[in-house]
Amino acid sequence: MAHLTENHADKERFICIYPIYVNSKKTLAEGRRIPTEKAVENPSCAEIRDVLTAAGMNVYVENKMHPREWNRDVQFRGRVRVQVKQEDGSLCQDKFSSRKEVMFYVAEMIPKLKTRTQKSGAGDTSSQQGEGGKKSKKKKK
Repeated sequence: MAHLTENHADKERFICIYPIYVNSKKTLAEGRRIPTEKAVENPSCAEIRDVLTAAGMNVYVENKMHPREWNRDVQFRGRVRVQVKQEDGSLCQDKFSSRKEVMFYVAEMIPKLKTRTQKSGAGDTSSQQGEGGKKSKKKKK
């Protein structure tokens, strides 16, 4: 890790959180890092960013993919960088002393977002029906 600077406020020293880390639909082998019962279903980078920004954290999003994410869809793309420590090495917020605590907080707060409470799962069923329709069209030709 010699290439990293000593300054904790540099963006390259921010911790990375991929949506796959807190996705309840993924296994540990596929990249999930927290227990399934605490994870959230199919989180997006925007949701992670919104939750951490609301918590007062310094956050930015990068257009990167997790190596174990096989789906190259835009929905699964992205990586969130979060500043946990200040320039002098002290914590930005006491409740986030480790990357695990940040992931647990994100997984706890995403279901409480307005976008999640308003949808109530209706978006998932329509996307599945649309995919089924596309497959049947290919069979007809």
